[in-house]
Amino acid sequence: MNNLVLILGFVVSLGLLAFAFAGPATGKAASRRLSAVKIRHSDSVDAKLEQQMRKAVAARRPIMFTEGTKMSAADRLRLRLQQTGKKWALNQYLYVSGGIFIALFGLLTIRGAPMLLAIGGATFLALAVPHFSVSYLIRKRINDFTSKFPEAIELLVRGLKSGLPVGETLGVVAREIPGPVGEEFKIVTEKIKIGKTMEDALQDTADRLGTPEFQFFVITLAIQRETGGNLAETLSNLADVLRKRAQMKLKIRAMSSESKASAYIVGSLPFVVFGLVWSVNPEYLSGFFVEQRLMIAGVIGLVWMGIGVGIMAKMVSFEI
Repeated sequence: MNNLVLILGFVVSLGLLAFAFAGPATGKAASRRLSAVKIRHSDSVDAKLEQQMRKAVAARRPIMFTEGTKMSAADRLRLRLQQTGKKWALNQYLYVSGGIFIALFGLLTIRGAPMLLAIGGATFLALAVPHFSVSYLIRKRINDFTSKFPEAIELLVRGLKSGLPVGETLGVVAREIPGPVGEEFKIVTEKIKIGKTMEDALQDTADRLGTPEFQFFVITLAIQRETGGNLAETLSNLADVLRKRAQMKLKIRAMSSESKASAYIVGSLPFVVFGLVWSVNPEYLSGFFVEQRLMIAGVIGLVWMGIGVGIMAKMVSFEI
């Protein structure tokens, strides 16, 4: 009877987890397809212009977000390492993870920890420490890029107004703007010099960065090439929009900081208490690594905690 209750609890936990992280409803996708069909068969000028803009946006869509495109785990990891701006290879990342696992497993084994705890703890930290370190470096670099990107666009606008072509203004940005913005524009100009088109070079950078701000810039250039118009004025408006977007993000971050702090405390408190009790009296909690029923109960508790942490993360995660 107890085993049946544990199995049912585990199944319910998995069901709630799937429901909590379920994707968007299919009704929204169907409505988008219907609206696209209506636009395609409409004769109005506005509808044709909107269709043309949609084509330009679809043509500039990043490869990693294109529907039906799949990347292997190794390719995704290589992309993440490139996004850090460091010249790290995939084998170096794997060596670091393996070294962390060996060191922690040996340390826990010497301290007399149960084999299950030693393997589980070493595996978790060997995967988590490099992953979160890379995520921190990516987030830091993206934030630096986003904060200085409007300045780069304004420099482009000044170059275009002075009569310089777009290719030369990209080189000016690469030389004048320090940090990630200058590095990325330098890569773009180098690709153009070896024969790539400006659109492909910019799209490669957009695929690697994965930021909406740079994707807006690439889409703006693509639409301007399709429809014509004053590129300097368009880019000036884009710079103003990106600055307002950054200000709105700061306001949202300030408003949600208290909720995020509460979520972090509530999510980490059980693990902190478990570690403190284990350090004081290991025998009191040793049953979670020996007895089968306590092990199953611990797994179910971790699943429920994962569901709660995921729901809290969604509640305090705001994106504009």
